[in-house]
Amino acid sequence: MSKRIVVDPITRIEGHLRIEADIENGKIKDAYSSGTMVRLLEEILRGRDPRDAWAFVGRVCGVCTSIHSVTSVRAVEDALDIVIPPNAELVRNLMNCALYMHDHVVHFYHLHAMDWVDVVNALKADPKKTSELAQSISKWPKSSPGYFSDLQTRIKKFVDSGQLGIFSNGYWGHPAYKLPAEVNLIGLAHYLEALEWQKEIVKIQAILGGKNPHPNYLVGGMACAVGIDDVSGLNAERLAYIGQLLKDGKNFIEQVYIPDLMTVASFYKDWGAIGGGLGNYLVYGDMPTNGYRDASSFKFPSGAILNKDISKVYEVDLKKEDEVQEFITRSWYEYKEGDGKGLHPWKGESKINYTGPKPPFEHLKTDEKYSYLKTPRWKGNAMEVGPLARVLVGYAKGREDFKEVVDKALKDLNVPVTALFSTLGRTAARGLECVLAAQWGQEFFDQLVTNIKNGDTRMADSSKFEPSTWPKTALGVGHAEAPRGALAHWINIEDEKIANYQLVVPTTWNASPRDNKGQLSAYEAALIDTPVADEKQPLEILRTIHSFDPCMACSVHLYDENGTTISRISVVGD
Repeated sequence: MSKRIVVDPITRIEGHLRIEADIENGKIKDAYSSGTMVRLLEEILRGRDPRDAWAFVGRVCGVCTSIHSVTSVRAVEDALDIVIPPNAELVRNLMNCALYMHDHVVHFYHLHAMDWVDVVNALKADPKKTSELAQSISKWPKSSPGYFSDLQTRIKKFVDSGQLGIFSNGYWGHPAYKLPAEVNLIGLAHYLEALEWQKEIVKIQAILGGKNPHPNYLVGGMACAVGIDDVSGLNAERLAYIGQLLKDGKNFIEQVYIPDLMTVASFYKDWGAIGGGLGNYLVYGDMPTNGYRDASSFKFPSGAILNKDISKVYEVDLKKEDEVQEFITRSWYEYKEGDGKGLHPWKGESKINYTGPKPPFEHLKTDEKYSYLKTPRWKGNAMEVGPLARVLVGYAKGREDFKEVVDKALKDLNVPVTALFSTLGRTAARGLECVLAAQWGQEFFDQLVTNIKNGDTRMADSSKFEPSTWPKTALGVGHAEAPRGALAHWINIEDEKIANYQLVVPTTWNASPRDNKGQLSAYEAALIDTPVADEKQPLEILRTIHSFDPCMACSVHLYDENGTTISRISVVGD
């Protein structure tokens, strides 16, 4: 007999996500992923000036701040055939690298680490042994016995008071936790250090984009004017500050994040065979080094992998109408031509048609429509997007930078490449590409400084900024690799205004409901066969879902006008 577990909301994510899972003999037999809020920014954009779209879509979410804005300006530039100056491309790349460094560190420590690290167990650690272990895996200076002893004392006060603060409501003591007390204490210490560090790296976006979150972008380039001796421009002092922030960030990633990641992974190798899911991976590509239109120059190469076969990488073309389509068979929307047909985003529609149960309810009608997320498919295939997809495509294409970090990680953990197809592999991939982003950030910074020293201070091309120069109608697509995966915006411009605008975002790919063929999406597929030791404390579900780093606000965005909240974990018998 199976039992259904309902986890709503999934915590330590951005936005609202509900998971329903059927448990049989201690494992998940079936799973359903439901986005329970509505976005509809597309409708807000209709009739607006295309040059303003970036400011609206950037507000989809403040977690992966800036990535929607850069994707938007790329869509408009593609539609209007605008090529931006090299400096503007470098600045965009630098902002993306800073985003990756910030987002991945925050995800590991503040959103995902507590799935592996038992905070309360850290109180049992020996500070001296903890110090010896910390110094054996890294040269990070904060590793003395006194440092760890003081931290233990602070946390013990929280525990003794019965108020764990930010660590409340965890499944502490759960049998799925495996780390020694000393590793738990290291993880806890670096959790707190990362809270301080993350405030620094975002300053790169504030300097180059004017503020953070939601920095400024510009169709045709960037708005940060270069002025080496100008106090109001991108001057020598600010450039030097950016350079130092990049170095400090690289040090934190290499001396704190990666040693912690590898240490934690070494105790959870069994999770290298859990949560693999679809085995299909999709990457649009990003970080251009020779202009956005030269896909061969991308640091993140584009491509698709099917059925875990890394011997072949398929090409991806976002403008072909038979490649990317969105279905609504199980989604609370309706299309003019019916629910059975998939629409390319240039022809996308966003009309809500809620047919689910009226709150409060025990569980969704999962044999009908059950999510506000649409269901995107690539050539009819359900795909996973994100760090694992990017690392696998880069590795499969033989890129030396990817092969170097992946092969080293596999060797250090003594696991085969197939271990990447898992919850653990997904978590590790995020760290590995964070290392690459830190390295690339240094490269882009050096190139920008060299260009400026050589007299090239151009940041924007305004030749096509006036609507009078535009064609009467134009179609464009802008894409990027957000920290959570492949992101694209499709725009239709008519008579100088936005006629249609569609976002297909990473979490829509990963968290969407089943399609018209019954194919599961990435979250649902990854949960199948996941062990669950305690049905009332489904820590294992959180591990796999958090490995994707869900961002539901990108996928769905509205709230119940009555303020109704269903927040529970329940077990329902057949």
